[in-house]
Amino acid sequence: MFQYFLNIPLINSTFKYIAEVNNNVYLVLNLIPITYHPSPITSNLPFASRFSFSYFYAHAMTKTSLKGLTLKELEDFAISIGEKKFRGKQLFDWLYTKEASTFAEMTSISKGLHTKLASIAQINSLKLIEQQVSREDGTTKFLFELADGNRIESVLIPPRTAFQSPNASGEEEQKRLTLCVSTQVGCPLDCTFCATATMGFLRNLTVGEIVDQVLQAKKISGRRVTNLVYMGMGEPLMNYENVMKSIEIITTGMGIAARRITVSTAGWVPKIRQMGDENRKVKLAVSLHTLDDDVRTQLMPINKKFPVDELLGAVHYYYSKTKRRVTFEYILFDGLNDRHEDIERLIKLSKRIPCKVNIIPFHSIDFTHPTGFSAQLHPTPQKRMDEFVRRLREAHLTVFVRSSAGEDIDAACGQLAVKVEQRHSTGKPPVSPKPRTPNLQPV
Repeated sequence: MFQYFLNIPLINSTFKYIAEVNNNVYLVLNLIPITYHPSPITSNLPFASRFSFSYFYAHAMTKTSLKGLTLKELEDFAISIGEKKFRGKQLFDWLYTKEASTFAEMTSISKGLHTKLASIAQINSLKLIEQQVSREDGTTKFLFELADGNRIESVLIPPRTAFQSPNASGEEEQKRLTLCVSTQVGCPLDCTFCATATMGFLRNLTVGEIVDQVLQAKKISGRRVTNLVYMGMGEPLMNYENVMKSIEIITTGMGIAARRITVSTAGWVPKIRQMGDENRKVKLAVSLHTLDDDVRTQLMPINKKFPVDELLGAVHYYYSKTKRRVTFEYILFDGLNDRHEDIERLIKLSKRIPCKVNIIPFHSIDFTHPTGFSAQLHPTPQKRMDEFVRRLREAHLTVFVRSSAGEDIDAACGQLAVKVEQRHSTGKPPVSPKPRTPNLQPV
């Protein structure tokens, strides 16, 4: 809050003037009447200058951003501006269920309240910068710009592409439309196989910025999102409060049940335990990729802070509290984590912690010009992947195989954001590896 003292002549009036400075900051000017004092000095001045100058003050007031507020917060907001509590419920329904993007669209609210809200509140929306649609499988990648100019990604994954399982019915698969959302601008964890890591970490997303990815994807695609995965840019559990609040809004106001929402973590142990203590109803996925501490540390530096045993201890604790099976995500790298001993370790793990395994093909990050260990990473050949999956299933593990969705576009985490930034900085598009034809059939 900023305060300015200015000298302004006024006659017999007091009023408030609201002037827009930019999209977020407004000046509220309280103009105070003054008294005219004629004198030999002032009598020869222009009329307006003859007044004894008083002052008015101006507050730089940030408008309240409504998108991202929960039902209770909107009810509290309504009361705080002198309205009845039920107005908060109206705002909640208009923002999240009816997906209004302006106050004028809220037809059950009076014009007077429209004007009042417009002066003190705002409905922020993400700006679509670029959109890519795969000709192979319909996967759609969105690049959004935030109010501060930073950019994030969301990916809409169509039926029979999100997860492949021999147990999934055709009807179930055809109804599924999964949206992958981001939770941070960049990521602080520096995983060696992820393009987002090359961006570094800038900040956490707000609740409104997370929720609006769902609203914008529905609006742009014209389709209903049935499933949600927090697996985009960033580490969700390092933005815990905003992620959980966004889930509260989405499950209560946007028609996506908690059982259709998955939060993925690289292994942020304290928050895994907190999810167990709070008995969160959403699903939990852990980016595991190997049970070998040395290899996992090379792939994911977070393993230095939370080694495999500590991570699995937290996952076991979570299961003991919630009785919900965790999904272990496992990207296969040629010769690194696709060996016989890796299979045996996963089988042993499944006997300790009830779980599912999600096998994921590796998307090349050659366009980031990786060096060192990152440059040595290559996808496991299809034949060895098939054998890996077969042996796990023979040991009675539940195994899903993520298809290579959107390989003819920049569908992998961080790809589009990084490439657009490269294009802007160099003026030339980066060279991408030749896309492979995705495997859309169950393994």
